[in-house]
Amino acid sequence: MVKQPQRSAAADVERRIVDAALALAEDVGWENLRLRQVAERLDMPLDTLRGHFRDADAIADAWLGRALAAMLAPVEPVFWDLPARERLRLLMLRWFDAAAEHRTVTVQMLAGKLWPFHPHHWVPMVFNLSRLIQWLRDAAALDAGGVRRQVEEVGLTGLFLATLAVWSVDDTPGQERTRIFLDRRLAHADRAMARTFARGRPDAAPG
Repeated sequence: MVKQPQRSAAADVERRIVDAALALAEDVGWENLRLRQVAERLDMPLDTLRGHFRDADAIADAWLGRALAAMLAPVEPVFWDLPARERLRLLMLRWFDAAAEHRTVTVQMLAGKLWPFHPHHWVPMVFNLSRLIQWLRDAAALDAGGVRRQVEEVGLTGLFLATLAVWSVDDTPGQERTRIFLDRRLAHADRAMARTFARGRPDAAPG
């Protein structure tokens, strides 16, 4: 059994590696980042770094994992009294706000995963996006099953990707453009879901 202090020490080292990689990438760009430079900045043997992260893509996954953790952080009790649309808005903005500290580098990370010569990254990226949407539905207490669940999953995936595209070039204070876009799209989706799953429809699933 691994002792808690050992896990904490490893997590601290991994956080330092991610922070150093992000700081370097802000200067040179994610594509030009070299892990030996990260190791040098931390005065760490390169093989020690490899023991924590197999490659730069794993560091990118760790950074994106922080945004997911921010999205899933504890909420105030009043959160559960909000409409579903507002719960989704708050949770999604948590993700975008957490990643905003290194928005340019985050976009470069995602572009790197989509590079034509990195097909081994495509399938994991699809699964990671699917997991993010599943966590989002769970955190927002969207518990429907059946057809409604399928529609929600497809709709939220499209919404997240569309908002990501706006966020990736949003230079407004407080990411105001992203917030306005997300508000409008959520309002449109809310109306569409209300029409599609109106009370009494035989294919409507419980919300």
